[in-house]
Amino acid sequence: EVQLVESGGGLVQPGGSLRLSCAASGFSFSSYAMSWVRQVPGKGLEWVSDIDSGGGSTNYANSVKGRFTISRDNAKNTLYLQMNSLKPEDTAVYYCAKYSLSGSYSPTSQGTQVTVSS
Repeated sequence: EVQLVESGGGLVQPGGSLRLSCAASGFSFSSYAMSWVRQVPGKGLEWVSDIDSGGGSTNYANSVKGRFTISRDNAKNTLYLQMNSLKPEDTAVYYCAKYSLSGSYSPTSQGTQVTVSS
């Protein structure tokens, strides 16, 4: 059974930083590209970033480029998202997911809440 468990969210002031983690199990993590997506209540899912299976290639949404960094540790079956210079508009529930070529995501994990507010 595929399990993805996100952690590391919280309340942070604008300009602050957070590091999200996603612990993966139930599949061969190192064989899959992975993504982070986020959702604001009442709005659709927004793709944030993705990384290839080896960690050598990454992509970012324009809204987070230069502020967020995606990485992975295949030995630990863990995906990360380092978020710096956070803005109120980054407030959302963040989910990790297997990469979707179609860009369509339907996360079933719990996600982790990030709230950026003074």
